[in-house]
Amino acid sequence: MKKTFALQSSAKDQPRVIEAIKSDVRKYVKRERRKKLPEGVDFWDFDCKVGSDKNESATKHVEEITGAIDAIALAGGTEVYVEILSKPGRRTKKPVAPVPGSEALSPENQANVEIASEAEAATILPADTAE
Repeated sequence: MKKTFALQSSAKDQPRVIEAIKSDVRKYVKRERRKKLPEGVDFWDFDCKVGSDKNESATKHVEEITGAIDAIALAGGTEVYVEILSKPGRRTKKPVAPVPGSEALSPENQANVEIASEAEAATILPADTAE
């Protein structure tokens, strides 16, 4: 989608025009996400640009488009340029940070942990089942 929307209309109030633009953008994104994914693709990703015109458009995340449209309208713009291009996306694994305190236990400390666990287990069992 590469489109320039007028922010003012003689037939509608400006807030209704802005909501109609945002609705068109949301419908387009939903339509693109419903398309069948190619083999080896995890999701549809989007390259988005929003600005007062094509030359002044800035790259935005798909979730930031509606806020950018509002910002242009508040700045007094008469039109807004929206460009949304879908592309295949692949998930990547995030690096796992080590959990603090999960250092490897020495054999002596490991034995103490096992003994403590057995003692806790004995105190948890009811008296008639303990041997």
